[in-house]
Amino acid sequence: MAELSHLDEHGKARMVDVGGKAETSRVAVAEGLIRMNPAALAAIRDGSVPKGDVLAAARIAGIMAAKKTADLIPLCHPLALTSVTVDFAIEDQVVRVTASAALTGRTGVEMEAMTAASVALLTIYDMAKAVDKGMVIEGLRLIEKRGGKSGDWKAAS
Repeated sequence: MAELSHLDEHGKARMVDVGGKAETSRVAVAEGLIRMNPAALAAIRDGSVPKGDVLAAARIAGIMAAKKTADLIPLCHPLALTSVTVDFAIEDQVVRVTASAALTGRTGVEMEAMTAASVALLTIYDMAKAVDKGMVIEGLRLIEKRGGKSGDWKAAS
């Protein structure tokens, strides 16, 4: 089994020292979806949700969340992100959220991409819950990472 990098030799939690690592271009892409009834999906698509433009609010929330990842997840490094995107696809009974984060630095941005996707999904739920309280968030996952010591990785389709 691989050594756990966030534990010291005594099993105590620690923040990994990335000071000696080379700065490289790093990108991560995450996705998740929120399943809902047809009325909620139509209201989001048509912009008729009482709270306003759901996808615009979710995009901003996701971007802001990526920038705050180190405040939310213990032992994450605060990062100077160079780019965060949050995109949406309205599909059959779901809104699919795809978020990416990028930087040139010493550590990866997987957590930032997944945080952006998850907070965007939660924002969709919050804004549309008046139309459908039974929405289900599912499938949050990393789908791709590029750069760094471990190289490139892509999820199986």
